[in-house]
Amino acid sequence: MTPELARAEELIRSVPDYPQPGILFRDITPLLADAEALRVTTEALVAPFAGEFDVIAGIEARGFILAAAAAVTAGVGLVPIRKAGKLPRPAASVDYALEYGTATVEMHDDLPVGSRILLIDDVLATGGTLDAGRRLVESLGYAVAGISVLFEIDGLGGRDLIGDLHTVFRS
Repeated sequence: MTPELARAEELIRSVPDYPQPGILFRDITPLLADAEALRVTTEALVAPFAGEFDVIAGIEARGFILAAAAAVTAGVGLVPIRKAGKLPRPAASVDYALEYGTATVEMHDDLPVGSRILLIDDVLATGGTLDAGRRLVESLGYAVAGISVLFEIDGLGGRDLIGDLHTVFRS
């Protein structure tokens, strides 16, 4: 890890018992507020996939922020993957399991079939959201060029579900 990335990682704060007891929340807002840290982080998110994608898809909500910065860095467009009911017109959707029920993500089909998409999110935990995003992209006839996350929480099974992906920081 470069010194610049190490400094960026130091800006991420751990907040115990948020949003509920027993959860250690990783607050990336100090990283986002630091222009240099945001730059090196978004470069690290896209670097392993350079030349292999046409567009970046960001998963709601913190994934939007990182994906938008990464899209500008890479010189490509951004496609949002949103929670159900948030897009302004009909969209494709995929349901996925949560520990307390189910959720749905949606995406528009505005790209040419076969477009290569880099999926970006902030964290890989259990992998449910990223897996749903991957299935959604594929269901629309697009190719997943790769998956990149800011950090991964070990021990929650996300890597087992997602498989190969790029992680900037280890949690």
